[in-house]
Amino acid sequence: MTDPDCIFCKIVAGEIPQEGVYQDDLVTAFRDIHPVAPTHILIVPNEHLASTNDLTRNHEKLAARMLSVVPKLARHEGIEQSGYRLIMNSGPDGKQEVIHMHLHLIGGQAMRHPIG
Repeated sequence: MTDPDCIFCKIVAGEIPQEGVYQDDLVTAFRDIHPVAPTHILIVPNEHLASTNDLTRNHEKLAARMLSVVPKLARHEGIEQSGYRLIMNSGPDGKQEVIHMHLHLIGGQAMRHPIG
């Protein structure tokens, strides 16, 4: 399921160019266009889910995949040992800007303290 008005759905479908770093049957990862650190990658489900509130038991494999690609991406970015942050915002009070569930992978020496 996709939302025709969702920018992340369009990125997943290849309709909007982006610097992709990973894609499989469940998730897509690409660089944030407004990075807060040398590494700032968004990991999104290929299926449109507005937020974590839309997760059900049927999404357990998807949720696990979102987390299981993190070590691979961290290794690729060279931040596996130095460390990184994982941030997932939900809803307006949670500062979610794009209404498509997504996980931020943020790291690198010049990392600012962007959230929390």
